Amino acid sequence: MRGRGSSSDSPDTPTIPRTSSDWETLGRLVPYLMRYKWRVLAALLFVLAAKLANVGVPILLKHLVDALSIKPGDPAAILVVPVGLLLAYGLLRLSTSLFTELRELVFAKATQGAARSIALTTFEHLHGLSLRFHLERQTGGMTRDIERGVKGVESLISYSLYSIFPTFVEVALVLGILAVKFDAWFFWITVTALVLYITFTVSMTEWRTRFRREANMADSSAHTKAIDSLLNYETVKYFNNEGFEASRYDESLEKLRSARLKSQRSLSLLNSGQQVIIAVALVSMLWRATQGVVDGRLSLGDLVMINAFMIQLYIPLNFLGAIYREIKQSLTDLDRMFTLMDREREVADKPGAPALVVEGSPTVRFENVQFAYEAERPILHGVSFEIPAGKTVAVVGPSGSGKSTLARLLFRFYDVQGGRVTIAGQDIRDVTQASVRQAIGIVPQDTVLFNDTIAYNIAYGRAGATQAEVETAARAARIHDFIVSTPKGYETMVGERGLKLSGGEKQRVAIARTLLKNPPILIFDEATSALDSANERAIQSELRSAAQNKTALVIAHRLSTVVDAHEIIVMEAGHILERGTHAQLLSSGGRYAHMWALQRDAQEQQRGGATESGMNDSGEVAALSV
Repeated sequence: MRGRGSSSDSPDTPTIPRTSSDWETLGRLVPYLMRYKWRVLAALLFVLAAKLANVGVPILLKHLVDALSIKPGDPAAILVVPVGLLLAYGLLRLSTSLFTELRELVFAKATQGAARSIALTTFEHLHGLSLRFHLERQTGGMTRDIERGVKGVESLISYSLYSIFPTFVEVALVLGILAVKFDAWFFWITVTALVLYITFTVSMTEWRTRFRREANMADSSAHTKAIDSLLNYETVKYFNNEGFEASRYDESLEKLRSARLKSQRSLSLLNSGQQVIIAVALVSMLWRATQGVVDGRLSLGDLVMINAFMIQLYIPLNFLGAIYREIKQSLTDLDRMFTLMDREREVADKPGAPALVVEGSPTVRFENVQFAYEAERPILHGVSFEIPAGKTVAVVGPSGSGKSTLARLLFRFYDVQGGRVTIAGQDIRDVTQASVRQAIGIVPQDTVLFNDTIAYNIAYGRAGATQAEVETAARAARIHDFIVSTPKGYETMVGERGLKLSGGEKQRVAIARTLLKNPPILIFDEATSALDSANERAIQSELRSAAQNKTALVIAHRLSTVVDAHEIIVMEAGHILERGTHAQLLSSGGRYAHMWALQRDAQEQQRGGATESGMNDSGEVAALSV
């Protein structure tokens, strides 16, 4: 089926560039984590225990240094220094590592579970969006947004719980100790340095975020162009446009390079400013501690403890800029994925909609249907017809007449703007989409296969089908002999979008897939357009057999494929021009009779040309499509 629809997004904008506040994005993440609230609580307790142990190390060092004032040769020195230092220091260090590992062990399930839930929700939502969205989408950029969003969940949780929160717990503990044990200068120097450091880091990182956003958009654009070009490899080769594709890709790469250079330059400025603040604070603290030792107000142990505290504080703070930047980036990536989840469903089930009820072959009706992909360009103008239960109705006409649109509306890929479509008397807008699509099988004109085995692609028609059922469907579609002639048989890989198979082979796989589904309603949209005449005649027989006692809609250009239909509808520009049986339409001498004469003359000319060139007249020449 041919795609229609307009795209409002520019080629370089894979998703809508909507941004939420960081708190809003975090708020949307919290419910996924709250499913593991006891693990979150346990992880926070382990963080607190690890930091208490870590802060205890400098305090222990202070007492040990002060204890070294024992006179040389005193037997107590042997007991106090080596045993006390090794046991106490080792115990605290072990406790820090132990609690840290316990935190990661306990929280790993929550992190991975949240990432999995968000990814699955996004995937399900994308499948729930309308066909219009998927016709407009740019797969490369969209998949990159999802990939970065899932990684963003893991990074955000990891950096927040493993870096930011523990650092602030340790800062609070150290500030408390400094305020209680020493004079106010130590407290205020530390607080001032922290405030300056955090303010500078946050403001600079906020400024730098736009460069990361630019880099993300350029990265998505480059990825989109690369995927699109590689998926259309043959088209690129047909028109000798390798250089053109390379230049388009390079243009996006140049934008990416420029954005990343800006990001790197601003990062260097950020790191330099942070180091200046840290250096000034350390010098001030050590000068104050040294002066206290000289004046006799502090011991050497106090000096060692203050120095150890500063090292423990500023080493993690030194990475705060990078951590905060990664958190901001993770929030940006997560927001882009949430943007995909915010896309509203153009076609949605009504609340509490029941399933479609079908008993046997249902009657399908199009009642005064009006539809337009774009408001200014209507496609169907009050189309009305009925496909009686167990009967076959064919729709013919030139390209653009609205034939394939009928199939899309019956599948409810779009909702009609006027009139209604019913199955067994039920408006398909009042029942669930899943039940409607379960009742319909389609063989499309443009067959796209999964990059998997032939068996997988046929069995996709009905999950859980046995190998014997798959082979039966393949025989009915006249492709079994071809499959078993290949080295791997049904395990043969079909390649990306089925490109390893010919057009006719892909179409026969699609026919087998639909025959395996065995639904009460069938749609054949140019189902034999890619087949040669001999195979077309053979498969037409199978399709007629498959459509026996089923409600079938046949969309065709080749009139020879619809002569047995119970009714033939001739469409043009969204209107029904004629309707009747093959014989009735021929006798009326209207549009259908004219199309039939044109195709018959073209076939005769082709057969004559084939005979003159030494080919037999066995009908191997395909019919000309209108």
